[in-house]
Amino acid sequence: MVARGPRAPNLQPMLVRAVPALTDNYIWVLVNPSTRDALVVDPGEAAPALAVLQDLGATPRAVLLTHHHGDHVGGVPDLVRAHRGLEVMASSLDRERLSFVTRGVHDGEELEVIGTKVRCLSVPGHTRGAVAYHLAALGAVFTGDTLFTCGCGRLFEGTPAQMLASLDRLAALPRETQVYCGHEYTEKNVRFALTLEPEHEGLRARLARVQSLRRGGEPTVPAPLELELATNPFLRARDGALQARVGTTDALATFTEVRKRRNGY
Repeated sequence: MVARGPRAPNLQPMLVRAVPALTDNYIWVLVNPSTRDALVVDPGEAAPALAVLQDLGATPRAVLLTHHHGDHVGGVPDLVRAHRGLEVMASSLDRERLSFVTRGVHDGEELEVIGTKVRCLSVPGHTRGAVAYHLAALGAVFTGDTLFTCGCGRLFEGTPAQMLASLDRLAALPRETQVYCGHEYTEKNVRFALTLEPEHEGLRARLARVQSLRRGGEPTVPAPLELELATNPFLRARDGALQARVGTTDALATFTEVRKRRNGY
């Protein structure tokens, strides 16, 4: 799968490749075709990422980590051994947990990586050091396990209020932004959302589309933020229709109840 950003004069568009890993993870490999420099996001294992880099004739210059969990960072040591001098970036809160991190990033910090700007967004909830990376020129945000396609991550180190605030922050990005998350969970997430709102036509249509993609062996990620705003129950905690369905009257209570139900689904 290749996603393309806006075309710049005399430059080819940035390439983004989804690399399946482990059971249902995605590693994201971004390549600047003009330089063949590459950026790797959340390499849970090294071998598939290295294979794609070789296939693309690209050299990794940096790694971005959205959080410290092993299925998102497990491949970093082998990548570093294969490519000396590789810069590994993660939240400054995770530097002491991840010895291979070479640079801790802070909320709102802007990076220049393989010829494109990357803005770091602190999005605690799933973990305390969760970071999303917004690449405005590419129209993309890499959300790890904070915002999933039609879902969100479990709360391992944060509170419902923190996660709701983090999701609100991501929801405020331009609606055309493509959401690149860390797992292929879309079908299960849509099925869960339909248990809350079985008559929701947007969810029914999304399920049909997701099933078609999966039958063809295609990823369901990325997805446009506009679609998430319309169908993802965790982004719709202020929606009166959803609140009525779950018996709540405010956003935090709605988010908390929906997350509780998803945990048991």
